[in-house]
Amino acid sequence: MKTTQDILETNKKQKEFYNTKKKNFATRIWSSLREKTLKNIRRETGMLQQSYDLHKIWFGDLRNKKVLDLGCFAGNNLSLYLAENAKEYVGLDLSDVAIAQLNKRLAHIPTAKALAMDFLSDAFQETNFDIIYAYGVLHHFENVDVLISRLQEKLKPGGIVVSNDPLETSIPLKIMRVLYRPFQSDAEWEWPFTKKTYYALAKAFTIEERHGLLGSAKWVFALYFLPLSAKKKLALGKKWHEKDWNESTTSDA
Repeated sequence: MKTTQDILETNKKQKEFYNTKKKNFATRIWSSLREKTLKNIRRETGMLQQSYDLHKIWFGDLRNKKVLDLGCFAGNNLSLYLAENAKEYVGLDLSDVAIAQLNKRLAHIPTAKALAMDFLSDAFQETNFDIIYAYGVLHHFENVDVLISRLQEKLKPGGIVVSNDPLETSIPLKIMRVLYRPFQSDAEWEWPFTKKTYYALAKAFTIEERHGLLGSAKWVFALYFLPLSAKKKLALGKKWHEKDWNESTTSDA
């Protein structure tokens, strides 16, 4: 298992990757599948907006809160919402190119700033965060124990972590990832959560609420190969999503 220093070295490569966005052919194909096919499913079924709306509820009243937007790149869907409503906002990402773009977007907000820095680096001195928002970020840490320790160090007592990360619990997708991984440009920092990862997080934190996306609903793309109307396909997608959303609150499957 990688140490903190190992991860810091890996993150130098990750920074270069996100600054240049150089992907090999296999990674471009996988990204296209994920960003176009699956993101379209999330958008059309309403699950994408439903997730953002739920995150806002979890944030609560931001007026007296200090927020860390971890791995925000040039700004995710809720970055400006957080920056404009929090008492203090800090955006953090490895990519100095992306952070320069985000700082331009934050220029009108005196209580907001963005830093190009490694979350694990001693150079990142900010602490006492009420909220750490990590949208699609926590699975970039191979050693979950190192991640947990750093999160606990940066949170103030009673602070919360809000995240959205991929799981490696679906057998078909797990097989696909295993086959794809040897050809993956960003394999060194892509570690979708396993049950072991989840249990480690559950042991370290109180998980107050959770919801799953793209369980049964990820197979909506297969409906496009069937002679069904667009209305019927969308209705099935929404039905499968609601099943995923509701059942995932109690099931570890």
